[in-house]
Amino acid sequence: MNHLRTTCFCFLATLLAPFLGWGGTNGTLEGLIRVKGTGEPLVGAHVMLSGTRLGGSSDENGWYTVGNIPAGSYSVRVSIIGYQTQIVNDVRIKPDLKTRLDADLLPTLVETEPVVSTGFRPPIQKDVTGTVYTQSSDVFTALPVASVGEVVGLQPGVTMENNIRGGKTTEALYLVDGLPVQNLLEGGAGSEIPQSAIGEMAIQTGGFDPEYGNALSGVINVITRRGSDTAKYDARAEKDDIFGGQQVDHRNEVDISAGGPVAPDVFYFASIRGVHTDSRWWQDMRRFFDSPIERDYNGFGKMDYLPSSSVRISLQSLYTYSKTHDYEYSWRFNLRGLPDRDQQGYRIAAILSHAVSQSFYYTASLSRYQMNYDINSGPRGSVDTTMYQWDFYLRYVVGGDRAWWARKRQITELGKVDFTWRIDDHHLLKFGGEFNQQNIFSDVIRFEPQLNVFGKPFVNKPMLDFSTDYRYYPRSAAAYLQDKLELSRDGMLLNLGMRFDLFDPRAERPLAEVVPQGGNQYATQIVGTVPASVKKLFSPRIGFAAPFAASGYLFINYGEYYQFPLFDYLYSGLNNVSLQKGVGVLVGNPDLKPEGTRSWEMSIKYALRDGVVLSGTYFHKETTNLIDVKTFVPTNSSVAGDYGFAEFVNNPYARSSGLELSVVRETGKHLRGSISYTYMIAEGISEDARSGLQYYEWGLQVPAQPFPLSWDQRHTVKVVGTVDLPLDLSLSVLWVFHTGRPYTYFPSKDGFTPEDSSLTFQPNNARMSDYNVMNIKVSRTFTLTADPPPATTITAYIDGRNILNAKNVLWVDSGGKVGGELGDLSAWDPGRRVRFGIRLEF
Repeated sequence: MNHLRTTCFCFLATLLAPFLGWGGTNGTLEGLIRVKGTGEPLVGAHVMLSGTRLGGSSDENGWYTVGNIPAGSYSVRVSIIGYQTQIVNDVRIKPDLKTRLDADLLPTLVETEPVVSTGFRPPIQKDVTGTVYTQSSDVFTALPVASVGEVVGLQPGVTMENNIRGGKTTEALYLVDGLPVQNLLEGGAGSEIPQSAIGEMAIQTGGFDPEYGNALSGVINVITRRGSDTAKYDARAEKDDIFGGQQVDHRNEVDISAGGPVAPDVFYFASIRGVHTDSRWWQDMRRFFDSPIERDYNGFGKMDYLPSSSVRISLQSLYTYSKTHDYEYSWRFNLRGLPDRDQQGYRIAAILSHAVSQSFYYTASLSRYQMNYDINSGPRGSVDTTMYQWDFYLRYVVGGDRAWWARKRQITELGKVDFTWRIDDHHLLKFGGEFNQQNIFSDVIRFEPQLNVFGKPFVNKPMLDFSTDYRYYPRSAAAYLQDKLELSRDGMLLNLGMRFDLFDPRAERPLAEVVPQGGNQYATQIVGTVPASVKKLFSPRIGFAAPFAASGYLFINYGEYYQFPLFDYLYSGLNNVSLQKGVGVLVGNPDLKPEGTRSWEMSIKYALRDGVVLSGTYFHKETTNLIDVKTFVPTNSSVAGDYGFAEFVNNPYARSSGLELSVVRETGKHLRGSISYTYMIAEGISEDARSGLQYYEWGLQVPAQPFPLSWDQRHTVKVVGTVDLPLDLSLSVLWVFHTGRPYTYFPSKDGFTPEDSSLTFQPNNARMSDYNVMNIKVSRTFTLTADPPPATTITAYIDGRNILNAKNVLWVDSGGKVGGELGDLSAWDPGRRVRFGIRLEF
């Protein structure tokens, strides 16, 4: 009956998929059109967005609304017979949000030239109750950043590794045009896109709406560029070793894009990016491998067809390829013994956007995303599972190969639609859902030496076997409903939403018994299986916004969020042959519960003159059902190393809270930027899903009380500024400072025994030194021709990272020594790096 109910539900979900959805790529333009001087409303004035067929007309109150607008910057034309036409350039439409643009038209008896102005951007976004930061593609031109991850790291509450508000890096959801590009096996983003393909970015660090699921800490939505009536081309080249030197990575990057019309009502956009580098470790790597050591290629293309002003059909493809080679300082004399890695990602998608009326529109999408992840390009049978050779002091690996070979595949087929319906002047209803079908495959051979708490290997003990082999077909579905209740047009808003998630792992959990064989020997017997249950989750989202002064607003948000476990945690080691032999260290648990977070935040924003905004936000998060490992066999068992049967379980707990303060000036002459300060506490009883196994490996008790997590950055200051200099130069400065992060102080004289046997092991009981880095970018744009428009320009720039060459510490050993006994250079952040680039737009 359970199987029958599950099958019926999934069949119904499949049928309903075309009527469910997920938005996040379009915005709304609205405002008042009045007679200049009298303020009387103008009825029937036309509002058109250049390069599109999108537009609308003002009603009897002079109010207009244009919905379903792809995120980006537009020129808006406002016109009516008998009045002077007004054109407003650089009007920015943000995903999921409203942009207000009012127009006052001057009566005229004769036709005159239009009045042209630059779009006014409201300093405070009133219709969002959570924390959202939007960035246009200009951020890559202006600032010393080169990737989506680096832009995310600029935001308050985000650490340098992109832990968002105290969460793990795997807790963020990455989207491209509202469609996920998630690595479901290991977490994080599975693909990148060329810098030139990025049009807008929406970075949500808290209080995201119910249309977004499978995320605990943040949602990053990248909106791609589109072709228009005008053909545009862009080429960029960048190097870091033009003038030689040692502080280089021998990094070469090329990024090319093109877009424009193909035929009437058909537009294209395509871009490709390639990066070759020898990495930070080129001095060691070049002794073993030819240049380039690492290769990255990204490609993106789309075709848009506009059969009418209300319909847009988009076909797009995304491709990512990365080839790298592992590097570890202790292997520097035997780097050929480490495996190489290949990662490929493909996505094809079809998106239909249809505005049924000015008050009702929807977006429907179908996509297929595949990730291939390979470790060790050699054949499966070539893996040597014996212990590799160490030097006499157990410091460097001098011979042998790491026993690690993997072939992993992830295929996600997704169908979704998002509906938006403005019922009246007060209610904006959004509803929809999604259906996912997964095809997950993993074949891994991996053996690792047992280590003590100080990182020293036990060369005389058997290797730990982390091998696995599985294929499963899980699926999930979701539906959501949200009502944005606009209580007044001055910004008072009540956001009510509910999300329902369903996850079917489609696997059986083995019932295993560990039977004593005598002489501390054990054998694992499978006595039966139990079907993993279908997980059903409801998560409410509530937000409120209200003005408390002429230019001040209060925002409050509460939400519950869930994230399904990574598939490796569900399925690893479930092969019955492996279980019968008892050779696997870790066994997956397909009945794991989704991890859950309860979060609330309150923020105050106040707009000063000249576009300066002051804001303060307090947040608090509690996360439960985090995943860790529990062992079920005494540690003196000789089966599977010294551990026998260990399984992923739900247990650990984490909490974080913090205060974010910022001063922001997005637009203006001469100086733009932000200053932010974050005080944050991140505590838990586990740092990752394998922490429990490490404690058993070390012979230590699992912590019972929360301790500071490794990414617990208590005090963080970020300064991001752009200054207009003489001679048309532009200078951007990025400065980041944070106080020391925790590490575990548990010193040893010989690497095998504690220096003080009476000292109790306490995780992260000490702090490293403070972190301080400054990056700069200097650029100048030369206009070659502006006739006919748009202009042809060349931009030359210098991008300097860690320009002060600061020696920032990333890790220390248990005795507090930076880089440990080897003086491992990876313990320091990279030193100064300077990139030189040129960009051509025409």
